[in-house]
Amino acid sequence: MAYIQFTRNYTDHSNDTGFQFEFFCDRCGNGFMSQFRPNKFGMISEASRGIGNILGGVFGRASSGSYELANLTRGKAHDDAFAQAVTELKPLFMQCQRCGIWACKDVCFNYDAGVCANCAPKREGEVASAKADAFNSQIREKAMQIDFTGGVDLNQRQVVTCPRCNASTGGAKFCPNCGLNLVPQPTSCPACHADITPGTKFCGNCGNRMG
Repeated sequence: MAYIQFTRNYTDHSNDTGFQFEFFCDRCGNGFMSQFRPNKFGMISEASRGIGNILGGVFGRASSGSYELANLTRGKAHDDAFAQAVTELKPLFMQCQRCGIWACKDVCFNYDAGVCANCAPKREGEVASAKADAFNSQIREKAMQIDFTGGVDLNQRQVVTCPRCNASTGGAKFCPNCGLNLVPQPTSCPACHADITPGTKFCGNCGNRMG
């Protein structure tokens, strides 16, 4: 068989009854299936084996001979079918003259630059991508200018799940299911840092109101 230059990414879907190949774009992985081409020797072999299984004897020997004939001819038939599949599907691909990959024409080849979209991204796609990036960046900048923390005490530890009943608290001070106090009790006065007993209303050292 003559040398065939084409993408290395393909899958052979052939079987005893025929030949079919699927070729893939080296860039995006999109697949293109060749036309199914029957293997006449394989079909004869299958038919002969079926008759042989039913009738046996001379028909069985004939089916065996047909199967051997199919094995002898399958290699050339397979190679011929592969060459036909390449001829059929190669026009759907373009080889990049810069990096050498075979790219599908519709998606991955940049005709303006004459190379694949990896080596020279398509202008329209790059412009659209840059606009999307700028839009997202501007949205984040505007969002940063708005205060979303009003009324939120960042010094207060938020309890997401109640340790008593495992209910979701939604950040509340008391569990909405069992009423457990979820606000951590201080162990020192925030004014003078003296040690205090949890539940104390006033600091015994400086008189600061607790809570």
